[in-house]
Amino acid sequence: MTGPLVPFREFVLKVHSRCDLACDHCYVYEHADQSWLTRPKAISDEAISWTARRLAEHATTHALPSVTVILHGGEPLLAGPARLRRVCEELGSALNGIAELDLRIHTNGVQLSPRYLDLFDEFHVRVGISLDGDRAANDRHRRYADGRSSHPMVLRAVELLREERYRHLDLGLLCTVDIHNDPVAVHDALAALDPPLVDFLLPHATWDDPPPRPDGSPTAYATWLLTVFDRWTEQGRPMPVRMFASVLSSLSGGPSLTESLGLAPTDLVVIETDGKLEQVDSLKSAYEGAAATGFDVFRNTFDEVAAHPGVRARQLGLAGVSETCRSCPVVRSCGGGLYTHRYRSDDSGGGFDNPSVYSDDLAALIRGIEERTAAATESPAVRSPDALLAAHQDLTRTLLAVVHDTLGGRGGALWDDAWRLAAAVEADTAGADALDAVLAHPYTRTWLVDALADVDAGRGLTEPAAERLAATVAAAAVRARLDLPVPVAYRDGSLHLPTLGTVVLGGPGERGTAVVHSADGGFLVRETQAAPGTEVRIALGEPEGPHWLPVRVLRQAPAPALLLDDLDPLRDCFDAPAADRLEAEDADAWAHRIAEAWSLLADAVPDQAAEAARTLTTLTPLSTGAAAPGHHGPGALGAGPVTGADDLALGLLSGFRRAKLRALGEVTDLYALDGTWDHRTPWGSEHVTFSRLLAETFERAGLGLYDPRFLTGVPEALDMIENAAEVTVDGKQLIAAVRKEISGTRSAAGKNHGRSLSPSGPVANVLASDRKVTFE
Repeated sequence: MTGPLVPFREFVLKVHSRCDLACDHCYVYEHADQSWLTRPKAISDEAISWTARRLAEHATTHALPSVTVILHGGEPLLAGPARLRRVCEELGSALNGIAELDLRIHTNGVQLSPRYLDLFDEFHVRVGISLDGDRAANDRHRRYADGRSSHPMVLRAVELLREERYRHLDLGLLCTVDIHNDPVAVHDALAALDPPLVDFLLPHATWDDPPPRPDGSPTAYATWLLTVFDRWTEQGRPMPVRMFASVLSSLSGGPSLTESLGLAPTDLVVIETDGKLEQVDSLKSAYEGAAATGFDVFRNTFDEVAAHPGVRARQLGLAGVSETCRSCPVVRSCGGGLYTHRYRSDDSGGGFDNPSVYSDDLAALIRGIEERTAAATESPAVRSPDALLAAHQDLTRTLLAVVHDTLGGRGGALWDDAWRLAAAVEADTAGADALDAVLAHPYTRTWLVDALADVDAGRGLTEPAAERLAATVAAAAVRARLDLPVPVAYRDGSLHLPTLGTVVLGGPGERGTAVVHSADGGFLVRETQAAPGTEVRIALGEPEGPHWLPVRVLRQAPAPALLLDDLDPLRDCFDAPAADRLEAEDADAWAHRIAEAWSLLADAVPDQAAEAARTLTTLTPLSTGAAAPGHHGPGALGAGPVTGADDLALGLLSGFRRAKLRALGEVTDLYALDGTWDHRTPWGSEHVTFSRLLAETFERAGLGLYDPRFLTGVPEALDMIENAAEVTVDGKQLIAAVRKEISGTRSAAGKNHGRSLSPSGPVANVLASDRKVTFE
């Protein structure tokens, strides 16, 4: 086995090995492994003490912030209050000052009483109760040995746990699925108890001992669970359901939330009542000794168990599932199913190297949930360009707030003053709009990302970052014409106000502090440090002069108005270097070239041209050709020297497509586990990652609307993407939009046949953060 050792974070401690019920579906007593017969009934004092020592040792070795210990059985309450107190005291004492202890207990509930719950309240032990639904469902399996129903006692326990004094201890309900039970009745019975969580568990089974399928259906369990899902949705999702939440999470690119699904490595170990250390308990369903490791707490560390081949096999992620599962599109969500459920004893089965015995059920369940929820779970940003822009504005504001919160008052006087003044700007309606406009400038993201990286790394806030916040606030105040003086530091004799221009106050190397104050038709800049009293008055719209270099605006129809930003100190964030300040005639030439190229785009791809006009805000000239991905927010294009309108049109379109995909990828998950699989592109023999296949396909589709020869291989690539394991719900929504976008393209775009197939124009890129937060 390869890869680093995965430390345990969850420990199942068997405190009693017998049970007061005789559930006929219990894997401990009714399945292949009967080792419970040789275990002591209750855990000994010595085993408790050694377990506590090993926990502290493991937590110290791996610097674990917390560990979870689940008190289990048999029926753990049979250990009695005194023994359970001993367990809680020893574990808590051993881990004190080392790691937080999350104590839980899983019980059938029939013994639960206030004396137990008062003890659990004292030691913060949360309680999970097994209940299979209404009385008919629960009595199908969970009965006393003499056949009596346990249901009334379990309900009494649940009601006791729901009392206000114990409610904080309620961990939820565990329900084992039986397809003979009425799924709606089971759901309603559980929902009526208002649990904080319900965990549906497939009954443990293997290929040697498969689950019952009365009608022979290979997806009977999926049908049952989807009926529950439909009822759950119809009732407004009255409680969280772990299995459903896990599928919804993985479909959207998030992690699995349960060991029985997903590819996350296992981090659980079992300590039996005799101190022996075993793998996950469900393995007892496979064969006698399947869970054994040969280790115990008296002689062995948890690291030794973590290195056991059986444990490592459950930590390999995708490499640990069968060949069939590795090529299955839903493997990211199902993870090959619970490890135990893969077992087959015959020579052809390969032990656990098989799909789950519930494989068809899991695939049907995942696809069924996806079909039912896709529209509701898709990000609006995928469907709406305006929603995409709004999401990025929110992300920029949140990134700024995170920087401020992480600083915790250590940002310095300039930062603190700027933050306070930002709140004053935002309090004004016009000021809030102006602040949004300045924050939306693509290069705001550049300094925020760098600032957060510095603060997170403990390097502290750099002076340029504090200066940029002050300049941002000053630019917003000027744009809103607010009577608000804003102190701003400058360097190299220049004070840059993003989106407006650069005020020249001195020469290279000169630094100082000035106050920017809105004035009629413009603003004043008053030096307060290097040359106190020196004042520069700038009128917005005035031409370039000795003290003022405005950010030019390209305004030539049919192109949209674009900032020609050749001033911003942060514009040099492309792989190709940014050009220096342009001469006026060069700026006019750019306006003319952009207008010519835009005319071609508006004629050939009007929808894309219209969307680009709403989303692109800034053009930065580059000194060389097309730029690779840069380090800025959405809305910017970096463009190198080009010779013809057709090349520039292709470059603008290519850059816009790349920018849009990058922007989407920063606000929603279009795929997960990138790089796990290789994909061969239809337009070449190269094997690439999913992200590259998606990027090339998305760009080619957009360019194919301009010249249909770019569409070669695109339909095949869309099929590959749609059926890939990496793609998420939002990724599929994007692919559906691309299919619709290119439908009928070959005939509609025929007039562009013969254009160059190698775009040489600019490339656009974006970098993002989180969601919107206001200044406070």
